[in-house]
Amino acid sequence: MNTPILLNASSRVYLAGHQGLVGASLLRALQAHGIKNIITQIRSELDLTDGPSTKAYLEAQRPDIVLVAAARVGGIGANSTYPAEFIYQNLAMAMNLVHGSWQTGVQRLLFLGSSCIYPREAPQPMKEEYLLSSPLEPTNEPYAIAKIAGLKLCQYYRKQYGVLYHSLMPTNLYGPGDNYHPYNSHVIPALIRRFDEAREANAPEVVMWGTGKPRREFLYVDDLAEATLALLKTSNPPDLINVGSGVDQSLMEIANLICDTVGYKGKIVFDTTKPDGTPRKLLDVSRIRAIGWRPTVELRDGLARSYAAYRQAKQAGNLREV
Repeated sequence: MNTPILLNASSRVYLAGHQGLVGASLLRALQAHGIKNIITQIRSELDLTDGPSTKAYLEAQRPDIVLVAAARVGGIGANSTYPAEFIYQNLAMAMNLVHGSWQTGVQRLLFLGSSCIYPREAPQPMKEEYLLSSPLEPTNEPYAIAKIAGLKLCQYYRKQYGVLYHSLMPTNLYGPGDNYHPYNSHVIPALIRRFDEAREANAPEVVMWGTGKPRREFLYVDDLAEATLALLKTSNPPDLINVGSGVDQSLMEIANLICDTVGYKGKIVFDTTKPDGTPRKLLDVSRIRAIGWRPTVELRDGLARSYAAYRQAKQAGNLREV
C-alpha cells in the first residue's frame, strides 16, 4: 500500500452527494475543520449513475480524497415502491465512484453505507463481522444489497490495488436538512412532519405503521460528520466500521418523544396491518470508539434541533421533499 493519505487543511476533497442530509453535514464539518479545497457538483450537472461522465469529472478534478455520501434513500414505503430504482441507482453510483476513482489515481476513498446491510436476525448489538451471516430484511433488501456491493468494492480494490478505500456504516440518521417527503422519508422526519401537521389541524389521532415495538438506534447527523472526519485522519482504518450512538429505543418511545417535542396532544394509533421491518437494529460501536470518537448530541436535544430546523424551512418555503 502507498503512504496513507490523511485528511488535512491542504487536502483536495471531492464530496459526492453534498446536498443530502449527510452530505450537507459533511460539507459544514469540512469547512469548520479548515478544509478549503472541497469539490462538489450538483446532480443536474453530474449524473453519478453515468460511468463515463463520472470518470471524466474525477479525471478533471483530481481529488486526493473521495467522500461518497451520494445515495438514493428512503423509508420502508419508498423501498417497497421503487425497489428497482433503489438497487440500480445505488449500485451504479458505488461502481462508478469506486472504479472511476481508481482509474484516475485517487488513493483514498470513504464509502458511506447503512446499518441495513446487516441480517434481519443478526445478534445485537451488530458487529461488523455479522455481515452476510444470514438473510437480509426483505423490506430494504435492494438498498442493502447495493450498499454491501459498494463496501465490498472498496474492500477488494484495497486488497488488490493497495489503495486506501474503506467504508463507514452509520446507524439511522436525522437532523437539519432531512427529507420531509410525506411518503418517501425516514421515520423521524416523517413523524416530525406528521405530528406537526396534526398539531396544526388539531387532529385527534395520528396513525403509524406497524406495532411500535421494533427498536431503533438514531444518531444526529452532525455527530456522524465528526466521526467521518476522525476516520479520515486515521492511517490504517478497518475495511468496515460502524458508527452509531450505541443506544436504542422502541419506535413507540421515539414517537412519544417527537410528540413532546412538537407539542402534539392527540393519540397515536398503530396500524398493525403494515410491516414493522427489522425487529431491532443496534450497532456495536467499539471500533469507532477505539479511535477516540464519541457522539455529543443526545436524542431529545437532537429532536429539538431538528424540529426547529423543520419549522424554519417550512416557514421559508424551502422544506426538502424528494
